[in-house]
Amino acid sequence: MKRFTLFVSLFVALSVVLSACGPAATEAPAAESPAEQPATEAPAEPEPTEAPPPAPKVLKIANTANITTWDPIASFSTEAAYMANSYEQLLRINPPGSAEQYTPLLATSWESSEGGKVWTFKLREGVKFHDGEAMNADAVVKSIDAARERGGASFIWWMVDSVEAVDDLTVKFNLSASAPMDLIASSLYAAWIVSPKALEAGAADENFWADGKSYGTGPYFVESYVPDQEIVFQQFPEYWGGFTDSNYDTVLVQIVPEALTQQQMLEAGDVDLVTRVPVENYASFQNNPDYTYYEEPSFFNYVGYFNTLRPPLDNVKVRQALSYAIPYEDIIKIGAKGLGTQSRGPVPAGVWPWSPDVPQYTYDIEKAKALLTEAGFEGGGFSMRITYAAENDTEAAFVPLIKDSFAQIGVDATVEAIGFSQQWEEAKSDPANAQDMFIVLYWPTYSDAGSDNLWSLFYYTEKPFFNLSYWNNPTYNATLDEAIGLTVTDPAASQAKYVEAMKLLVDEAPGVFFFDTKAVFIIPNRVQGFSYNLNYPFVQYFFYELSPAE
Repeated sequence: MKRFTLFVSLFVALSVVLSACGPAATEAPAAESPAEQPATEAPAEPEPTEAPPPAPKVLKIANTANITTWDPIASFSTEAAYMANSYEQLLRINPPGSAEQYTPLLATSWESSEGGKVWTFKLREGVKFHDGEAMNADAVVKSIDAARERGGASFIWWMVDSVEAVDDLTVKFNLSASAPMDLIASSLYAAWIVSPKALEAGAADENFWADGKSYGTGPYFVESYVPDQEIVFQQFPEYWGGFTDSNYDTVLVQIVPEALTQQQMLEAGDVDLVTRVPVENYASFQNNPDYTYYEEPSFFNYVGYFNTLRPPLDNVKVRQALSYAIPYEDIIKIGAKGLGTQSRGPVPAGVWPWSPDVPQYTYDIEKAKALLTEAGFEGGGFSMRITYAAENDTEAAFVPLIKDSFAQIGVDATVEAIGFSQQWEEAKSDPANAQDMFIVLYWPTYSDAGSDNLWSLFYYTEKPFFNLSYWNNPTYNATLDEAIGLTVTDPAASQAKYVEAMKLLVDEAPGVFFFDTKAVFIIPNRVQGFSYNLNYPFVQYFFYELSPAE
């Protein structure tokens, strides 16, 4: 029996035992005559009894996210859903449109100087880690240095020359280039602040993090973990933010991969929240008075790389023609079940530096044919090999639509589903002979799709990490460099440069920009406090914000 289930069972059993020990009902004794009644003292007052403690408030969640590591430094996967409830960054970036851009967490104030190359953070006083250690400047320096050295997303700190403790509650970042350190310090990856003792223990023992534990400053700590089954979180009594009577005491997360099973558990009341329901069943919740249905923009979008090293895709007019031959609306309707909006370049809507001024291609078969003719390929007459990730059901649904549409302009497309790692290896190892079109789902590591998406996906270097179009445009590179350098000192000028780069990207068409996805949440009325933050796509629920409905 799982530990949490056993606890609840014992609590209920104890209640039954206590009720069974009460006095049994009896008949009133026959009255004695006055002569026979002995003299008695006044009955003693009953001893006061303490009220039983209230039952713990338990939040039950079914989640698909499994654990690749409990090490908050190495973490770079879906366990972020749990990390964000046990660990904290210096800052948290708020949802788009918020009155303030950030919520102070372990830092209470911050400032930059020298053109965004020196950043100083003042830390919150009196904060403790789950192991009782004090959170201070030394702990922050050690955490950031560990993330820079071996973090799963260590690259986010590339511009940091050094981090120093000015005093016990002040940390200074010295940078080699101007960068938005407040944005980077709010990242979902490689920005957690961890107890120094845990960092030391993890460095000394490679198995230290294996059995599930937490050494952060967050509101909940990991009480127990059964791999592939469940995680139990408990309130951290010394959390700096404090708790109210409405906060959940315990959070039980059951790892349930199947969407239909999660739905059944939700409807039966076996869990309070889920992270996945079959798309075809969303409609049953949209008008159900017992639930609130949320459909929001997300951090993710789908891109299709053209291999610009392979003829005829080295011809910009051919790439433009193929971009006009994409049935965008049908792809969103059929492939995404309507849960998407056509992209404007590779920056998802709502994420910096997205802009409505970036143009889009439309589905225009006649325009596509005319461009092919201009390029010397009247009637098409060439073939293409399109690959997509076999494990991605959305891609499997919409890629055949591309094949059918390309056929209308005389292009014979072969569609191949292969594992993403195999696609990646092929695209990296032999670019000139790799696939003609590579479909990929992408999202920024933190809330800056300029220095991530625009740079990672299309900036040319001799050994590109993710530019699998192999597109080499010096003007794009220079414009992007200028935009990145202005992010801190002149955000408006930075945005203008980013828009200039994105317009060039769309015009040159080294890739197809299909759609930004949408996130769906189905919240039963028995849970209140839910809010969606697009900037943390793998954190469906911040436990601390939730409470039972009154």
